[in-house]
Amino acid sequence: MDSGLYAAYTGLMARTQALDTAANNLANVGTSGFRSQKDYFRGVFAGGLDREAPADSQVGESVNGFGVLGGNRLDLGQGQLTATGNPLDLALEGQGFFALQTPNGLTYTRDGAFTRSTTGVLQSSLGEPVMDVNQKPITIPTGTVHISSDGSVSVATPDGTVVVGQVGVFNFADTSALTADGTNRFSAGGAKPVAGDASVLQGSIEGANEDAIHGTMQLVLVQRQAEMMQKALSVFNNEFDKTAAEELPRV
Repeated sequence: MDSGLYAAYTGLMARTQALDTAANNLANVGTSGFRSQKDYFRGVFAGGLDREAPADSQVGESVNGFGVLGGNRLDLGQGQLTATGNPLDLALEGQGFFALQTPNGLTYTRDGAFTRSTTGVLQSSLGEPVMDVNQKPITIPTGTVHISSDGSVSVATPDGTVVVGQVGVFNFADTSALTADGTNRFSAGGAKPVAGDASVLQGSIEGANEDAIHGTMQLVLVQRQAEMMQKALSVFNNEFDKTAAEELPRV
């Protein structure tokens, strides 16, 4: 059987899966802290071929020689920073994440649209406490809030300025352990966080690291590639039908 069929088939598989990724990236260009995902490829049966099979198996070599989408990896590049003027809006410049305490444990995010709860706890837009460097909630008393580049939180009160905590910035030795958990949240599995070196910017929000123009171009490109693979498969199917019609009567 012509190995070109395998090339067209695996190409269509990869492009079909990549369409979902491109569409998701484009849909979240307006989501604060969103991290786009990029495709990576692997052999069709990489590591899965029978090692006892003959080494000159043409079918095995042909199939394994073409790549299919192995999955997606997070693009941890910097997103655009936008000034908001809100003293509790925080953005990160560099590598790192804020940590939030959720009912299911810690989750990590680049979305720094924070607020102060009625009890004074610094929290996310969903009411999840923001963790300090010791993974404890931060309580902010009433007053003018100043947050420095290292995350230190100080508040000007009638009795003077007091430091009430330090917003934690965390990173991971192996960022491949991070997986998307929703649109702008990330799960680290069992990986242990380490101190991140990103700078904290007060009064700003970080947007997605995918822009609408690039996302649209990528989506159109992948759609065209998928259409090409579909046409290629149609050509092979027609050729096989023709061969069968001509050769089978001779058998």
